[in-house]
Amino acid sequence: QSLYIPPGAPPFPRQVVADAKIARYVQGWGRPGDCGVMAMDQEQPIGAAWSRRLTGAEPGFGYLDDQTPELGIAIMPLYRGKGIGTFLLEQLLTTLADQAAAVSLSVSRDNPALQLYTRLGFVVVGEDTGGSFIMKKTLTPPV
Repeated sequence: QSLYIPPGAPPFPRQVVADAKIARYVQGWGRPGDCGVMAMDQEQPIGAAWSRRLTGAEPGFGYLDDQTPELGIAIMPLYRGKGIGTFLLEQLLTTLADQAAAVSLSVSRDNPALQLYTRLGFVVVGEDTGGSFIMKKTLTPPV
C-alpha cells in the first residue's frame, strides 16, 4: 500500500516486498532509530507512517545522508482522503523531532500525496533517477 500506483496502472505483485530496495524500509523492524505510528479501525490496521535511517551503503529512494531518516506511509484505499495520513504524519513528525534534525522521502510527481507533503512543510531538494521528487522537512524539537 505504500508504493504509489498511477491511475490505470496494474498493481505491484505481492512479491515486490521482497525486493531489496523495498525491503530495506521494514526488514528487521525494531532496530535502533526505527520509528512508526499506526491507525486502527476496530482491531484492523488501516494505515501506518514510519521512518528509518538508511545508509549510503544501502540508500533508499529519498536518501539524503546517514543522519536523515526516510519516511514511508501507507493507508488502505478505503480510508484514503479522510485525514488519516495527515494525522499519522503529524504524529510521526512530532516524535521524530526529538531524534533527528530532518526527515526525507521520495514521491512520484503525479502522486496526490505530494500536496500533503508540501502542506506539512516538505520541500523538494532533488530528483531520483526515476524522476520522483526527493523532499526534506526540517524538524524543530519541542521546547
